[in-house]
Amino acid sequence: MDRVLASEARCGSSSLPGGTKNFKGKYMALSVGVVGLPNVGKSTFFNAITNAGAAAANYPFCTIDPNKGIVPIRDERLNVLAEMNKSENIIHATIEFVDIAGLVKGASKGEGLGNKFLSHIQEVSAIAHIVRCFDDPDIIHVNGKVNPKEDIEIINLELILADIDILSKMIDTASKKAKVDNEYKERLVLMKKIQEALEKNIPARNLIYDESEMFLLKTLPLLTLKKVVYVANVDDKNIGKENDFTKIVKKIAEEAGDEFAIISAKIEEEIAQLSSEERIEYLKELGIPETGLDVIAHKCFKLLGLQTFLTAGKKETRAWTIKKGDLAPQAAGVIHSDFEKGFIRANVVSYPDYVANNGLVGARAKGLLRQEGKTYVMQEGDIVEFLFNV
Repeated sequence: MDRVLASEARCGSSSLPGGTKNFKGKYMALSVGVVGLPNVGKSTFFNAITNAGAAAANYPFCTIDPNKGIVPIRDERLNVLAEMNKSENIIHATIEFVDIAGLVKGASKGEGLGNKFLSHIQEVSAIAHIVRCFDDPDIIHVNGKVNPKEDIEIINLELILADIDILSKMIDTASKKAKVDNEYKERLVLMKKIQEALEKNIPARNLIYDESEMFLLKTLPLLTLKKVVYVANVDDKNIGKENDFTKIVKKIAEEAGDEFAIISAKIEEEIAQLSSEERIEYLKELGIPETGLDVIAHKCFKLLGLQTFLTAGKKETRAWTIKKGDLAPQAAGVIHSDFEKGFIRANVVSYPDYVANNGLVGARAKGLLRQEGKTYVMQEGDIVEFLFNV
């Protein structure tokens, strides 16, 4: 039996018990496609959080190919744990942003190279739909005026039209195969159900599905199945508060069962130039608790049913991303496949108990360190030590 602090399992470096030397976990990639009409501020926001240099010129279609950037999801708990353990490194959970070029009316039919842009959306886990909620005569609006409701409707309609086109082709194929394959009969019923909804401008994600339908949904590459965060982009004078534009976006999000957030791309650009200490002070001055990146990341975690567990040690303190409801062996497998295969048990302590009792030793002395088995459902913020045998 080997006792392993998960934080010691580092990619391509430290040796692991059992003779394995390479990190081989089930890394959970969280990718968010940043979409919106041209000149709504999405590329400015993307530049600020990733420093990837995506074009932000003041004209449509300046961003033709998707720009990708992986950024850390800031978690203050890691700083606390690292200080307690004198950790050499801090590794945050990450989120990949994909900046997808501005969509316009007719994108689903190829306007503005729309088909290419729409195909990139299929690859992401969720969508951050940036909506312009500010007036600025110096920044041209693609439709001549700022109208959040109309802007949202344009992009949503293009996604719906693209899905109708996708389904039409799939239904044609499934109809032929359903004559000899019962599985295709079930799939055909589901696709027609979604098709009818789309024709009424209802996104696929807004329908109710039973368990068997949920399984079949995995085979459908539909854009409107993606979870959405509507992000109202305001000017620096309206950060942290609503205006008439943001109220419209919030209402649309609530009615659709989607998430809503307010950010200022301009302020995000300023924050990106600051040190950690300066950023904290600037956020205090603005009266907002976190950056736009943090807001969107947390919203996406909620939408996708994700959570984090933590590991802490001298070499590193780290956050790991798992799904809500994952069992302890599954969480161990995110770190390394051997941890899941040979899982014996997990020593678990909650973050508050760990901090209040000065670490693992203190928590154990107070009886707050729990020994959990294969059926343990992981909780947000669990600090874990896995024991396994290979």
